[in-house]
Amino acid sequence: MLHCRIAAPASARSGNLLPWRDLAAAWILMVLLAGLAWVLTVAQSRDMAMEPGTMGLALPLFLLLWVTMMVAMMFPSMAPVAITWARAIGRQSVGAARAARIAQFAGGYLLAWTAFGLVAYGALAATVRLVDGHPDAGRWLGAAAFLLAGLYQFGPLKRVCLLHCRNPLSHLVRYARFRPWARDLRVGAHHGLYCVGCCWGLMIVLVPLGLMNVAAMAALAAVIFLEKLWRWGPWLTWAVGIAFLVLAALAPFQEWLLPGLQMSEPAQM
Repeated sequence: MLHCRIAAPASARSGNLLPWRDLAAAWILMVLLAGLAWVLTVAQSRDMAMEPGTMGLALPLFLLLWVTMMVAMMFPSMAPVAITWARAIGRQSVGAARAARIAQFAGGYLLAWTAFGLVAYGALAATVRLVDGHPDAGRWLGAAAFLLAGLYQFGPLKRVCLLHCRNPLSHLVRYARFRPWARDLRVGAHHGLYCVGCCWGLMIVLVPLGLMNVAAMAALAAVIFLEKLWRWGPWLTWAVGIAFLVLAALAPFQEWLLPGLQMSEPAQM
């Protein structure tokens, strides 16, 4: 192993397999992508009413909006994993080849969230039909969403997936044994599935709060970031779970907690 360390680039320090300049560029790129996605999401939210369901979007447009939202909300917390993977391949690829491999990793990650977006589209379409036919059902649907999200915060699957996201290095070592074919894409998708498992409970509260509720999205993005990267993240997970359970108890009696489940009033002629 000694000769491997000697062969590492002179600019690498503290076990990094990429020069600090490249690491800084990777961080800046992730932040810029997330920032651009936030700008697009906020701009789109201004043109869309806060109402149940898919907001009248066809599936392709919904998935495009969904992926943009995931880039905005997830890329900051995913950046350390992507950069760790970039370090792992730092001596195997350079220049455009390295960039292509990292792009495959990010593409695989977004592929996992796109698959969840398909499920979300179906659930939202069913939601709007239910609320449209039975307006009072919205309060109980909202309470159920908060209750499910709260209980999931304490569940074993959440704990396992959060552990993966907080300690990715051991899993990335295992990924090195994957067969070369589309390895980076598969690694990104595999990590993305863990991320979906970690965060889907948080995402379902957008049903009662509103899919295009920018304030709610920003708050959830902060929770996701802190859960994965903050020292006290696991304690935050429990605190958020308790908060959701409280909201579940209040939701049937407080309509202001359910802006995403209230049908828009028809325009007066």
